[in-house]
Amino acid sequence: MTSPLNPDLDLTISRVIKAPRSAVWSAWTDRKSLEQWWIPAPAKCKVVALDLRPGGAFVTQMSEDGGAFTPHVSACFLAIDHLERIVFTNALTGGWRPAEHPFITAIITLRDHALGTDYSAHVMHKSTADRNTHETMGFFDGWGTVGAQLAALVEPRS
Repeated sequence: MTSPLNPDLDLTISRVIKAPRSAVWSAWTDRKSLEQWWIPAPAKCKVVALDLRPGGAFVTQMSEDGGAFTPHVSACFLAIDHLERIVFTNALTGGWRPAEHPFITAIITLRDHALGTDYSAHVMHKSTADRNTHETMGFFDGWGTVGAQLAALVEPRS
């Protein structure tokens, strides 16, 4: 179940991906696939940890302009519901350890759609200030870009 949207604390983005849920799920759960779309190009992504279970670590790094990889996401999976939902937070790190700088909890939801998969990312924040900061940082552009990259990876080419 997805938490109800609180416009003061949450940001959400959704799109229809013209591919089956299993393909979208695989793009999220396969390390090499995730590295291809999780960070807006031309930046590169390295998946350091992808322990797909509640309490498992989710750690990625990014490289801009071919430089050294730097921290991107250090989070903990809260729920993994096969083909339906992935929930993670950076309020915790792997093994349920408290994080130094919590910022978001994200609920990724996949549902059947007549054209493929209804893909939604619901991102919750602890305060209106954090929500507004995330929006100003480019939430819609960034998460929209990676959603388009995900779609390009899994949608059949004509």
